[in-house]
Amino acid sequence: MGDPAGIGLDIVVTGLNARRASPAPGFVFVGDSAALEQRARLLGLPLVVSALAPDARNFGVPEGTLGVIDVACQDQVTPGKPSAANAPATIGAIEIAARLVRGGLASALVTNPIAKDVLAAGGFKHPGHTEFLGELSQRYWGKAAHPVMMLAAPQLRVVPVTVHIALSEVPAKLTRQLILDTARTTVAALKSDFGIAQPRLAVCGLNPHAGENGLMGHEEQSVIRPAIETLRAEGMAISGPHSADTLFHEAARATYDAVLAMYHDQALIPLKTLAFDQGVNVTLGLPFVRTSPDHGTAFGIAGTGKASPTSFLAALDLASAMAQRRAGQVA
Repeated sequence: MGDPAGIGLDIVVTGLNARRASPAPGFVFVGDSAALEQRARLLGLPLVVSALAPDARNFGVPEGTLGVIDVACQDQVTPGKPSAANAPATIGAIEIAARLVRGGLASALVTNPIAKDVLAAGGFKHPGHTEFLGELSQRYWGKAAHPVMMLAAPQLRVVPVTVHIALSEVPAKLTRQLILDTARTTVAALKSDFGIAQPRLAVCGLNPHAGENGLMGHEEQSVIRPAIETLRAEGMAISGPHSADTLFHEAARATYDAVLAMYHDQALIPLKTLAFDQGVNVTLGLPFVRTSPDHGTAFGIAGTGKASPTSFLAALDLASAMAQRRAGQVA
């Protein structure tokens, strides 16, 4: 459910109604059932739920209903007014959903937006979803993971090498090994999850003009370029470091399948500029499929009917396609 005070509940209800007349991946909602029904009433949209147990052996539900595994919030859920007391329910819903995928009852996990500061106030120890999912990989699958965040849209795929850290910390965190690990995980996922036989990566520099041969910074020469040379020697089709301001126009996008950016905003600004409503957050490098809408909780419009379900529906579609590809059902 994500943060129940945000638009996660809105886009579940509006997305479900938008898809009633067309084929769509079936999904089960894990979260506060009463809050979801309340949000549907507030939006004036029909919703009939079927209660499911977390240990159910299958998720068969009557036609026209939404299967719901209830995770009750401790505090009253009010649109636009987040409560740290509800952080355990938000976290618990993610854990239950991951276990359902681990048990084979679901093919993939789609997470709605969380508010990191609200979760932190409730005792959450991770910077965001991506890092927490890495822990769940170890906990439920027994596999250490190097989770990598990709933002994917029809026009562009971007991967930030450093993610939820302050911009001032990026140069120290940006190591050759981190670039190597991120690039290898990205290429493996482009093959297994996106069906690209020979992926092409483009790599951004960190500094303006990709450092201008050391005039505007040394990271390109000391960290980024050596990593690229190592990967190229392994047979990877990889180019860079490129000046980030020339890498995202239409002609440039035709030369690669994904971009490695050096920090969060360097990746997300072009993606959200090109495809604000279509972007999907994908976690690569996990033993399970996870996607998410590429937007935040938008507390200011929760419960107003203004939230678009487009990114949520795109996340459902991509999760389904990735799960089918991993299962060998599509090429």
